[in-house]
Amino acid sequence: MKLLVTAFNPFGQDTKNPALEAVHLLKDTINDAEIIKLEIPTVFNQSADVVAKVIEQEFPDIVVHIGQAGGRFGITPERVAINLDDARIPDNAGQQPIDRIIKADGQAAYFSQLPIKAIVESLNEHTIPASVSNSAGTFVCNHIMYQTLYLCQKQYPNIQSGFIHVPYLPEQTLKRPAPSMSLDMIVEGLEIALATIVSYHNQVDDRIIGGSLH
Repeated sequence: MKLLVTAFNPFGQDTKNPALEAVHLLKDTINDAEIIKLEIPTVFNQSADVVAKVIEQEFPDIVVHIGQAGGRFGITPERVAINLDDARIPDNAGQQPIDRIIKADGQAAYFSQLPIKAIVESLNEHTIPASVSNSAGTFVCNHIMYQTLYLCQKQYPNIQSGFIHVPYLPEQTLKRPAPSMSLDMIVEGLEIALATIVSYHNQVDDRIIGGSLH
């Protein structure tokens, strides 16, 4: 089994990206699955082109995107990606699409194909803060999640895909107070999440509480 695990390069003025740093430190094999690590640009459309090319080359069984979500307390698998780019700030190429449909022939939204409830349960059992997120935003994270789910539905129906957000690193919060998580814990959490994804391959996610009121 192959897992393609991606992370964005540092965004804007940031010199660090906890997602990228953690992905670089992941084991090369998890639960006997080969981990293919890929850095992708924090750029609308270009990021999707890079991922599509590697999917065509490697034909992984599962694609897992990892991104940074400043302000979150824990690791958060995303439930859904919506068919909309609405950038509050420009991407790394200066693009700032507003209210733009990602795919004219795509669904309004695609749900993650990862076992998001089981991931959260596994992380919590290892005392790692985690919860289901019901919004991946409308920036490049949502964009790449949507693009990959669209691509898999159209061309690779046997490939599963989804997105997981991680918090800031402590050193990123020195000048912008926010929740954070150590790099060691993020790496441990992602390896637990990926092990759970492998063990649930082609199985139904756990039916447990994981919703939110707001």
